[in-house]
Amino acid sequence: MTVQPRAFALVGDRYHNADYIRTALGKSLVRDLGLHIDFSDEVTRLSADTMASYELLIIFRDGMLWPDGYGLKAHYPGCDAETEPVSVPPVPAMTPRTVPWITPEQGRAVRAFVDEGGAALFYHNTTYISPDNEDFRHVQGSVTQGHPAVRPYRVEITNKDHPITRDVSDFVVTDEQHFMVYDKDPGHVLAESVNDDGHTFKDLGTRCQAAWAYDYGKGR
Repeated sequence: MTVQPRAFALVGDRYHNADYIRTALGKSLVRDLGLHIDFSDEVTRLSADTMASYELLIIFRDGMLWPDGYGLKAHYPGCDAETEPVSVPPVPAMTPRTVPWITPEQGRAVRAFVDEGGAALFYHNTTYISPDNEDFRHVQGSVTQGHPAVRPYRVEITNKDHPITRDVSDFVVTDEQHFMVYDKDPGHVLAESVNDDGHTFKDLGTRCQAAWAYDYGKGR
């Protein structure tokens, strides 16, 4: 009997709905590849004890928590942005603020998990975790420089010989084109994001690394 690998997935944040992510990964990785995934949106579950039960760590979320909420003017599904919020008695006004959630212990746990043979799959906006934790950045391999508003861009496959990207053609998406400082060997890069319309972000140009893969200790 073949034992399917198990993954722990930490997903979802203010701007990235956990249910959307769970549905997408459930189709691509569970239904199509047969992977068993336990999903959670609770950041405190990222620990050495949790990861000890899994072969793969998946993270698809940013590095911020909003301890005082998003503010009265924040957009919520189903709300009318033109309607003034009313509460009786009045809700005390609180200024939204962000705090990083990852702890030094969590960063060390991620680094040890991969170094000792685990696999890590980091999606999209996980570069926003790296500014607050050097161990996480060392594994993930980059740190965010931000992103423009959602707009079309092309994903250019730069390594067509790697097992991940073999037989994959360039494709166009409409999404946030994330820019980051990439820390690792350029030879590990599999794809780059390219704005063919010439739109830039800050002074970073139209192109940035978008996908990469490498061995890390005994893991990858």
